[in-house]
Amino acid sequence: MTRPALSIRIQAACSEAIWAVRLNLMWLVFTLAGGVVLGLGPATVAAYTLARRHARYETFQAWREFWAVYRREFVRASLLVLPLALAGVLLVGNYLYLSALGPGMGAMRIATLVALVALAGAGAYVGPLYAHHDLPLWAYVPKAVHLALARPASSVLLLLVLSAIAFATSALPVLAVVISFGAWIHLNTWLCLRFFEENEARLHSKGNS
Repeated sequence: MTRPALSIRIQAACSEAIWAVRLNLMWLVFTLAGGVVLGLGPATVAAYTLARRHARYETFQAWREFWAVYRREFVRASLLVLPLALAGVLLVGNYLYLSALGPGMGAMRIATLVALVALAGAGAYVGPLYAHHDLPLWAYVPKAVHLALARPASSVLLLLVLSAIAFATSALPVLAVVISFGAWIHLNTWLCLRFFEENEARLHSKGNS
């Protein structure tokens, strides 16, 4: 690899890292602005919407567009995101509770862990799906479950990326304030857009055969 090519790659990587930091900051500010509970849904949907536009090389004013999506999607995004977030919190709480009870709860703890992994696997598709496809609100979760089951290799890759970010954040908690959420949303969107394109190309190929 030549020095100019390496320099370009380093610049591109730095640019993407800076974008993830900005996305993280916007997500945190608007989540907190809604008192966390009311801000989580619209901030998450706004972050995924901007992440999709960034991945498609669109030019936009980030804070203004984030606010516009946040306002527009406030109710609908909350109805989509909050039930999934609540399910995740309940499963994590249940897992920690069962772990504290000792080895006798091993089977229930494993079942809870499996349910948590399944929720994470399907949930990883919901944000990118919402940003990329215009579907009835009730259709996003079933579609996400279908994709998670139909594309196991892709789902495992998403879970590995999520696990790596979660591990890094647990080792260095300050990353949550700096980049973790933005990095996940950015990478999650970038990967899912490619999965969607591959899936659409495959379906188109089958339709023409």
